[in-house]
Amino acid sequence: MSPPPAKKLGEKVRELRERQGLSQAQLAERAQIAMSYVTLLESGQPANLSPSALGRLARALGVTTRHLTELGG
Repeated sequence: MSPPPAKKLGEKVRELRERQGLSQAQLAERAQIAMSYVTLLESGQPANLSPSALGRLARALGVTTRHLTELGG
């Protein structure tokens, strides 16, 4: 399975983060990843997240990794 396009992943991350009223810094802290990764993702740039970091990001947002990486929605 190839990684999803960064723009689509970033759009999902931003939408989920904003729905929860979180800042980028708060999400990064919850996910235990650098805020620069959140910023890169949301701007549509590849952030080279490891599978582990992607999993932490998904958990911090309350969704599955699959939900974040699915292209359809």
